[in-house]
Amino acid sequence: MVLRLHLTTDDLAQIRVATAPDPMWEILLSLHMLRSRAASVTFGAWRRAMRGRLAGAERARIEPLVPLAPPVGYSPDFLTPSPGAAGAADGIERVLATPRRHLRADLTRLAAQRRLPGWTSGLARGDPPTLRRLGDAMTVYHRVALTPHWEQIHARFDADRALRGRLLLDGGIDRLLNSLNPAIRWRPPVLEMRHYRADRDVTLGGRPLLLVPSFFCWEHPISLFDWGRAPMLVYPISHDVSWFDSTKRGDPERRLSALLGHSRAAVLDAIAAGVTTTELARRVGISQAGASQHATALRDAGLVVTARLGKAVQHTLTPLGAALLNGPNRTVA
Repeated sequence: MVLRLHLTTDDLAQIRVATAPDPMWEILLSLHMLRSRAASVTFGAWRRAMRGRLAGAERARIEPLVPLAPPVGYSPDFLTPSPGAAGAADGIERVLATPRRHLRADLTRLAAQRRLPGWTSGLARGDPPTLRRLGDAMTVYHRVALTPHWEQIHARFDADRALRGRLLLDGGIDRLLNSLNPAIRWRPPVLEMRHYRADRDVTLGGRPLLLVPSFFCWEHPISLFDWGRAPMLVYPISHDVSWFDSTKRGDPERRLSALLGHSRAAVLDAIAAGVTTTELARRVGISQAGASQHATALRDAGLVVTARLGKAVQHTLTPLGAALLNGPNRTVA
């Protein structure tokens, strides 16, 4: 099955990459991953830890999310409203403000795929207490499952976004679109996405397309079912398989102990602009082997993230690295 997006010249000019991770998509896709057996190397440790944390009273509070986020098949579009939310709380408010016609349409579509519990009829009517229960479930789940790892999620997102920007500058829109995922192929004027839920042709009608890099998206891109809403393509980013372990390496002061010395400080400063290993060596005046060693040490300290796409390797700062470089007044996202 293939989705075919027919893009005009004006459509191409309006394509944008999201500026921050979308908490609603990460909630939904991490729920998919939590209930899946896929990606055991990358997400297995996180999955085991979450199953322990989301037990007892916490599990009861997130229960309304479970039937709405099956690991395969359709999940309601209203759980992932148009991006632009200023954090999880704002995103959840947008979910709770979903028009009743969308709640009803999405839940009717989900009910055709699987049996739903009786309380979802209240959700389809926009019943305020039922909506508040759903909002509480999303809030608890985000706090327990995502907030402790949001720095890692944001760092990988920033690395991917920097890489897409570099590909656009070096190779234009053709290279950008063909770099997103093996399932996405740009054959002007059509952007094809394989492994879609149906054969479908879509035109944007002047609406901008948003590309959303996602930490918990796995293997294949995903989109809203209803292309009459905000057009977006959510695609997987690359991962460091030790990402979950790196969130447990201790406090920042211990992790920064490897940074003593002028050379490494110069490397950190050079990476602020987003550089490849070759560019890093040239800017700092050291060998490529030395640049690679310094970048590895900074990455192990949680200050740098490396994104790889084919032969392209780019280093960018994590929020912690940016805060260290720019002083105590810099806010870590």
